[in-house]
Amino acid sequence: MKYLNPKADLTFKKVFGEHPDLVISFLNALLPFKDADEEITWVEYLNPELVPLNPLRKDSIVDVRCRDHMGRQFIVEMQMMWTSAYKQRVLFNASKAYVSQLDKGGDYEILQPVYSLNLVNDTFSESEEFYHDFQIVESAETKEVIEGLRFIFIELPKFTPHSYSDKKMQVLWLRYLTEINEKTREVPQELMNNPEICKAVSQLEESAFSEAQLLGYEKFWDIISTAKMHISSATREGREKGFKEGMEQGIEKGIEKGIEKGIEKGIEKGIEKGIEKGIEKERIRNATAMKHAGIPTKTIAQITGLTEKEVEAL
Repeated sequence: MKYLNPKADLTFKKVFGEHPDLVISFLNALLPFKDADEEITWVEYLNPELVPLNPLRKDSIVDVRCRDHMGRQFIVEMQMMWTSAYKQRVLFNASKAYVSQLDKGGDYEILQPVYSLNLVNDTFSESEEFYHDFQIVESAETKEVIEGLRFIFIELPKFTPHSYSDKKMQVLWLRYLTEINEKTREVPQELMNNPEICKAVSQLEESAFSEAQLLGYEKFWDIISTAKMHISSATREGREKGFKEGMEQGIEKGIEKGIEKGIEKGIEKGIEKGIEKGIEKERIRNATAMKHAGIPTKTIAQITGLTEKEVEAL
């Protein structure tokens, strides 16, 4: 049996955008619900295209968007590469979904939370943790949370299943995303033993896709590969340029420092020479006065530090 990678745009949307039972299981496993009362029991799919109220504003499309029986909205996205702008895009989309609940003149109390779940097939933080939960929190004292928007980012490359036995479904779903790809010929039995995961695996069978879909699938990975190559090249060029500029700036700074040091040393030497010259002049002046007073040459030399020859030459 040949399978497709569940992280691809085609497969991810097919599994989680067409099967409510699978997206319910997925969300319950990966969202930070405190107890069973918060868990999702039913969903309806919403238009993944987030169209702004003002037609001149930017619209955007997410992978999966749905709503549960309480009115809470869930946005699910699979991101293959991390970019510096991705967090802003996530915030933009979730905020748009939150605002779209309220018609003109509506009561703010009807607003329900929006959860943004982002699976990232890349690393973006220095933390060893793969799971990141963002909320709007008062940071200084009360730690009070402003409800409404919640953002979950999962760094898939950091996930390892060994130490998460207390979150069985979370581990199974993340193993599903990270362990199955085009090279898979036999899916691990632990995954196939779970009904939801088994069903999700069946959606990845290559035979279930048309020739046109498979071409689109290959094109998707070509685009990802090309994009990674460009990013890698740009990063390398950026590093080289940064190193060169750093060296130039370092040399420039070194020259500036050298000049400053030279001037400083020159001033010190000048002052030192000036003092020495002043002392020398004072010695000669005193020696001349003592000579005019008839003091013996030997005595003058002992007092002033001049040689007897220098005193005689005055």
